[in-house]
Amino acid sequence: MSRETGRTVKAVQTTLDIVEYLRENEGGKITDIADDLHRSKGTVHSHLATLLENEYVVKDGEAYRLSLRYMDFGQFVQERLGIYDVVQDELDDLAAETGELAQFATEEHGRAVYIYKAHGEKAVQTASTVGKRENLHCISLGKAMLAHMPRSRVEEIVDRHGLPAYTAATITEREKLFADLERVRERGYAVDNEEKIEGLRCIAAPVKGTDGGVLGAVSISGPSSRMDGKRFEEELPNNVKRSANVIEINAKFS
Repeated sequence: MSRETGRTVKAVQTTLDIVEYLRENEGGKITDIADDLHRSKGTVHSHLATLLENEYVVKDGEAYRLSLRYMDFGQFVQERLGIYDVVQDELDDLAAETGELAQFATEEHGRAVYIYKAHGEKAVQTASTVGKRENLHCISLGKAMLAHMPRSRVEEIVDRHGLPAYTAATITEREKLFADLERVRERGYAVDNEEKIEGLRCIAAPVKGTDGGVLGAVSISGPSSRMDGKRFEEELPNNVKRSANVIEINAKFS
């Protein structure tokens, strides 16, 4: 998805900032929201009153929180993806087979968006949640998708989001990223070798559409102590590539 720039509406941006605040803080009072967003209490109150009238927030005493209305939007977007059911089934099987954390993400606005995650019996707990957005260059899911985008699109994403460092292993130079993406294309899967979180390794394979574009990617994540040797170099790559292939086949008939 390419980025279009143009005029923005300040009032709409304020509403979105308030919604984001309520999401990140699990609710909030008018005074706190106004202070943190550097808006007047009157402005925040007016926006919250509009959201409340349209049932996008609920009020508990003096605090506001997001309403259940957003569940309807989330369900609609999941169904629009067209392959959510097969993603769910395949990742549940992948997590059970490997015992690790299995995840599926797609790209939107130059970032990876987690769509589904499944936990095997030994799965690590990570900060990733369904709907969360991550930079693409530092996770295997992201690099698996970047590797199958036109170079011009990758350049656009890097221009917009940069290549911020998260650990000493994060790729922060443009040409090193392109060299890594070439390796991803050659072997058919991407690796995150403690590039986002120290001690965590991930392997991902792209899910490609019938038009040659990339629909998303499937990954397996686990502690470096378990993600090594033949398991890391052969077994798990084969697992994620097989799961990606199953989703691709089903996508052709969805």
